[in-house]
Amino acid sequence: MEPTEPAAEAGAAPGGVAVRAASAWWVLIAGVVGLVASATLAIEKIEILINPAYVPTCSINPVLSCGSVMVTPQASLFGFPNPLLGIAGFSVVVVTGVLAVAKVRLPRWYWLGLTAGTALAVVFIHWLIFQTLYRIGALCPYCMVVWSVTIPLLVVVSSIALRPFAGNAVARVLYTWRWSLVTLWFTAVILLILVRFWNYWSTLI
Repeated sequence: MEPTEPAAEAGAAPGGVAVRAASAWWVLIAGVVGLVASATLAIEKIEILINPAYVPTCSINPVLSCGSVMVTPQASLFGFPNPLLGIAGFSVVVVTGVLAVAKVRLPRWYWLGLTAGTALAVVFIHWLIFQTLYRIGALCPYCMVVWSVTIPLLVVVSSIALRPFAGNAVARVLYTWRWSLVTLWFTAVILLILVRFWNYWSTLI
């Protein structure tokens, strides 16, 4: 759990919101990891379009198979490859992280907007989780990297944006237990994956 913020940084300064160093680095690292994963997925998708026989580097076995996921309609929900959304979104996150690490105070409306955008991304990845588990029947390792950084990213940016509401009882409870909730999320997703593909995993034991 992160330490309590100093009183001097508890709210927004006239020039913008003060962000703790730990939170700033969280945003930057999550943005870089998500951007690299999204860019790699985009490159792999281009390779498949050029050569349909191409085997992506993340196609490891029948379950962990990016290739099986990339060729489905779900992989281009809006008419173009989903990784392009990731490249655009995580580019914004990287820039935000760099500014935060440099102690540039961005306005609260910016952090609220980033929180809203990240929340939409979380909704989208949960739809993708359902599709990969129960419709496609395969997992994309690079996609799972994106899933893994988006949830903690939402926690961090929402903590920054919604800090003025920390006095609210419900908000205080959510803030206190935020990392426990993230841990429960990871545990639930891992269990769903284990159960869904148990017939395959059991052959490896």
